[in-house]
Amino acid sequence: MRVFLDTNVLISAFATRGLCSDLFELVLIEHEMATGRYTLQELSRSLRTKLKLSVTSAREVVEFVTEEATEVVQKADPARAAVDLEDAHVLGEALAARAEVFVTGDAALLALRKLEGMPILAPRQFWDLLQNAEK
Repeated sequence: MRVFLDTNVLISAFATRGLCSDLFELVLIEHEMATGRYTLQELSRSLRTKLKLSVTSAREVVEFVTEEATEVVQKADPARAAVDLEDAHVLGEALAARAEVFVTGDAALLALRKLEGMPILAPRQFWDLLQNAEK
């Protein structure tokens, strides 16, 4: 499955051990992770401002995510959705990457539930979906 992880999920995956880090690991091992340049820039900025990582450490995380991604969308039009422009850029990258699911912790994005056929799920919802698929 081609999965696009929102910036907040990626930040959580690197901030602490828990659901998002387990989900990130599972996506890398068993699925295709897609991302985009805008999302990676947002990730770098958030790692430095929210987690207070050094520029070097933030760059290493971004390089790791970039290397592990099946696809990195270089440029995409913002999605046409009732969300702020930053979220529209990230959703646009997910659509351009042909993601089969978009995983986010953002309540405004979760309220959309679906965009152009792409389900928008919370990390727990996606985890449960994957666990149930294995049974």
